Parts: sequence; C-alpha cells; structure tokens
Amino acid sequence: MSIDRRNFFKVLGVTGVTFALGKKAQAKPATEGVTEFRAVLYDSTRCVGCQTCESSCAEEHGLPQPEDYPEVGVVRKTNENQRTVVNVYDTSKGEVYVKRQCMHCNQPACASACLTQAMHKTEEGPVTWQGDKCMGCRYCMVSCPFDVPKFEYHSANPKINKCTMCFDRLQEGKLPACVENCPAEALVFGTRRELLAEARRRIVENPDLYYDHIYGETEAGGTSFLYLSPVPFEELGFNTNVQDASYPALTKGFLYSVPAVFVLWPMILLGVQEATKNNNKKSESDE
Repeated sequence: MSIDRRNFFKVLGVTGVTFALGKKAQAKPATEGVTEFRAVLYDSTRCVGCQTCESSCAEEHGLPQPEDYPEVGVVRKTNENQRTVVNVYDTSKGEVYVKRQCMHCNQPACASACLTQAMHKTEEGPVTWQGDKCMGCRYCMVSCPFDVPKFEYHSANPKINKCTMCFDRLQEGKLPACVENCPAEALVFGTRRELLAEARRRIVENPDLYYDHIYGETEAGGTSFLYLSPVPFEELGFNTNVQDASYPALTKGFLYSVPAVFVLWPMILLGVQEATKNNNKKSESDE
C-alpha cells in the first residue's frame, strides 16, 4: 500500500513543530482543572511482607504470579512482568518490609519526555501508558527518577509496563487491587490531601513509631504514592537525593542534548505510521 505523501509530511511537520516548541503547541498542563489527585498511602510499619499486593496485581493485570519472595540483602525490582514488588531491609529497628511500584508523580518526567503523549498523567492522578500512541523511543525510561517504566525487550510486540494504580478499576468506582486485598491494611486509598493529613496525624500521635517524614510529599515535586516508615528512608533503599522540584525541566534539557538523528528518526517512523493509517482509511472509504 503506497503512503499518501501529503499526509506523511503533514504529520511529520506537526510532530517536528511540537518538538521544537517543547510541546507547548499541544496539551493542557497535567494539573489544569484538577482539584484532587487520588493517591495511596503505604505504611511500612504495618506491612508483614505477605506479598498479597504482588499476587493481586498479577491476577488483575494478567501477569505471571511472583515466584520469589522478600529476602534480606536481595533487592527485587519491578520488571516487565511485575508491576509491584515487596523487599525487606535489615534496619536500625529490625526488619522492615517495603512495597515498591510507580510513584505517580504530580508532574511526571516520563510524561513530559514522551513525544507522543503515550505516557499520560490523568486528571484523577494515575500515570498511564497508551500503547496505540507509543513509538518505542523509551525516553520515559531514561527520564524517570525512580527507574519505574520497563520495556518488553523480548516481545515481538513490546510494551512499556508499569503500575497504573489500577486506573480502569478506579473508573468503575473500585479500589486498586493491591489496596483492596491488603490484609494488614498497610495501604490506604483516598485523595492526596486526605492521605497527607492522615500520615501527619499518625506521625504526631506515634512519634516513637514513625520517622518524621512523608516520602512523596515533596520528592520530585510530589507523588501520588506516599510512604511512612519507622526509620530514615535511606535505610529502606529509597533515593533520598531526589530533588523536591519536579523533573520535567531536566527532562527537556536532556531531550535537547540528544543528537537530532535520534530524535527525528522516531518522528519519521511516527509520520509513516500515521500517514499509512490515513491512507488505509481513505482506501476503505473509496471501496
């Protein structure tokens, strides 16, 4: 099937202009019109390491059930088959379990880096990935300060895999699968404002139990996954050097430093894809 030359250059031109303007020509700010992001508060003092969150997540999203388990000295990471993992650390207050997944940043660097808006910050708060828009550039992986998005390198039709806070379930009025099934109530779902208030209340009422910090309140400009801990977060493997300001500005700097060929080639491929799609629709219409 031949490609409509006019459609190809039209799409390529729009894409190029968008990149040149730093995406100012498209999309509203991620937080425009939003009053309350939904969020999850994770209290590591309550987690017993049962891995119910892992198995519930796998079942909900059709992923393989986890075969390994938390072990001191072994840091398990999320991957293309596992959107959340639980690790255990030997700390100054004994063994502490920690659940890890996408942090769902208020102003996500991954969404800012994405040239096609495949990585998207929803108005409700979760950061989701839309496969029909992705062109496989993987800038989202490079830009994430928490090393979350994972690429299916061994798949014939690769996807970017990450926690979506069970966005489909939220739209149906349900809780995220991990929150709904946590037997220890280590996970609480609500608005970000409510959960920050709850976290502060717990710290004030139990100062000997909690370390006086809510991880995610300010890190990377704030996140929708919030953490409480009995010990300083560096003892739990958290990146405590994450800046408080959001990362999109740094992401933009990275993109402008990339040689043009690496930026323009994905755009060309996207232009081919869109032009072909438009041409196929035209052919079907003529038939």
